[in-house]
Amino acid sequence: MLVRVGSRGSRLALIQAELAAAALRAARPGLATALVPITTTGDRDRTKPFGELGARGVFVKELEEALLAERIDVAVHSAKDMTSTDTKGLLVGAYLPRDDPRDALCGASALRPGLRIGTASARRRALLLALEPELSVEPMRGNVDTRLRKRAERGLDAVVLAAAGLDRLGLADEIGLRLNPLEVVPEAGQGAIALQVRAADAEQVAVADDCQTRRRVETERACVARLGAGCLAPVGAYHDGQVLTAVMAADDGSWVERAEGIEPAQVADALLAAAR
Repeated sequence: MLVRVGSRGSRLALIQAELAAAALRAARPGLATALVPITTTGDRDRTKPFGELGARGVFVKELEEALLAERIDVAVHSAKDMTSTDTKGLLVGAYLPRDDPRDALCGASALRPGLRIGTASARRRALLLALEPELSVEPMRGNVDTRLRKRAERGLDAVVLAAAGLDRLGLADEIGLRLNPLEVVPEAGQGAIALQVRAADAEQVAVADDCQTRRRVETERACVARLGAGCLAPVGAYHDGQVLTAVMAADDGSWVERAEGIEPAQVADALLAAAR
């Protein structure tokens, strides 16, 4: 049996797709897989801010369309890129074991006043400014390699990237500081690889599912869904295996509200009440 595995075409995305394909082959001996690169909206336009490209999911939409049209059998995503609710007819059939969920500072080993930092994430910008208001945070888009290169070209002191992506690319020595996930709370699902399938085909990938990762990531996604947050909203959600922490912040980091608990609805509601 051949399973067509859809993925974005970046170096990191293809590495993640091969990790997913390898997990499926290991769980189902004799299975054949083929990688199918697909260009997404977020890949076609790497200059506009995410808000000008549309709602959250700019790296996901075309993969989902390929799944629904049966051009691929599995779509592999960074779970943090997915919307907080499932697209009709599709579901996440498996999560691979989660890697480091933290954000990473590349080019500097500490936050200090006057540091020039590049990031396209409203969440990262807000939470970094909340920690150090004298930072200069500048917009920067592109894949991991591009952003590392642009840091040097633009004379920035640092960029902020997902630690898991750097680890998977063999670029861990670029990291000066792995940020505390209870201070710079990650994007829901950060560090996890999601295998999305048509709802009727869930059993095809269920053998590769890591139940602990599923519990943590689905709790984070449910919290963000309750908040109704899109890709530009400065929110984060992180489940450490015991407690869910969620934050909401002003764009400039001038205020940050935080809530902790067990149930995602209660945490989200407490956060919304505090932010009013």
